[in-house]
Amino acid sequence: MAAQGLTEDAIRGFAEKWYVALDQHVRLAQVLEFVTEDLEFEVPEDTFVGHEGFSRWYEAVTHRFFDEVHTVTKVEPVIEGDRAVVRVLVNWQARIWDAPAARSVWLGFDADQTWVVVPGPKGPRISRYTVNELAPMPGSASL
Repeated sequence: MAAQGLTEDAIRGFAEKWYVALDQHVRLAQVLEFVTEDLEFEVPEDTFVGHEGFSRWYEAVTHRFFDEVHTVTKVEPVIEGDRAVVRVLVNWQARIWDAPAARSVWLGFDADQTWVVVPGPKGPRISRYTVNELAPMPGSASL
């Protein structure tokens, strides 16, 4: 039996809401509701731990990337009692500008991720987030 809030449909909906929040650069307090306090957040540039580490990452990316669009292409949860291991495939496109460049540049990547999701007071929450692979799309600038 799935833990409260950990159904395949709830996890898929949660993943969609997560990326909408990232695309909209919602306030930090809002995005922290998606993650646990003991979060392990592993992205290509580093691993960030807890709300404090995640907050540093979020501050950096919301000031670096703009016109972001995440398109979820696959959410495959495997529910294991009071947690779910979720494979997430997402296409991420954004723009960046590095001063003093005359123009911004386009970024496009396909990301293969593994999440560990647990039930929270308002639904699923991410306790571990790992980017397994970040494959550039043709024509993308590099990070």
